[in-house]
Amino acid sequence: MSTSLQPIGQLSPGHDLNGYIQAVNSIAVLTVEEERELAFRLHEHSDLEAARRLVMSHLRFVVHIARSYSGYGLPQADLIQEGNVGLMKAVKRFDPNQGVRLVSFAVHWIKAEIHEFVLRNWRIVKIATTKAQRKLFFNLRSAKKRLAWLNNDEVDAIAKDLDVKPEVVREMEGRLSAFDAGFDASPADDEEQPYQAPVHYLEDSRYDPAVQLEDSDWEEDSTRRLQDALAGLDERSRHILQSRWLAENKATLHELADVYGVSAERIRQLEKNAMKKIRQQLGEAMVA
Repeated sequence: MSTSLQPIGQLSPGHDLNGYIQAVNSIAVLTVEEERELAFRLHEHSDLEAARRLVMSHLRFVVHIARSYSGYGLPQADLIQEGNVGLMKAVKRFDPNQGVRLVSFAVHWIKAEIHEFVLRNWRIVKIATTKAQRKLFFNLRSAKKRLAWLNNDEVDAIAKDLDVKPEVVREMEGRLSAFDAGFDASPADDEEQPYQAPVHYLEDSRYDPAVQLEDSDWEEDSTRRLQDALAGLDERSRHILQSRWLAENKATLHELADVYGVSAERIRQLEKNAMKKIRQQLGEAMVA
């Protein structure tokens, strides 16, 4: 069954919400026998006219459910539209052999679509991603009766009712209390105000040609100065530093001690003295 059925001609909630609500409330509610007959026609014969009548007769029910989500600051017409999508999905999957009314079966699908819409549009950054977070989001919204932060007893009670840890309730409460910040600066901002908009401090300069050229020049200059400093050492000290710090397979003190026939402690002293000379020469080069 296609989900593109128009509820009443070309009428939709977004065009005239009050007129839409009056129209759907004027559609007669199906009796048990009528609903069962239509459901069997759809289930056994894919009768689209039966599907249309089932959907239209339950549109008032979607409006009723959508109104309970008016506190999220989202357009009522959009909530109804999403609920209608859930209703049509429910009609498509409804099995009259189960012995339940369509309205009882459809409530899950209607709320599921509205929940998805609320979570997608309530904040720029998605506030709940896991199933547990979604459940906590909607239950915490309804459980929180005032604007103030929840006290410890209220947090513990909600955590117990929803079978989650108190810190999870606190985390979601913080998300609910947060607000979206625009990336760009407000037109009212001026140069005297602190740069609080992310555009001022989230700039990615990694691929700025000027920065790349500066980094390249710095690397070349550092390599040149290190090579000049190494060239000023005696051959043994230079070999020790290269073996200990610059070689791919770095040598140990004992390995170098065997090469030069001295103790490992003597190699450590030579290394320390060579590092001191390197730092001095690099420091002089920086000053120059």
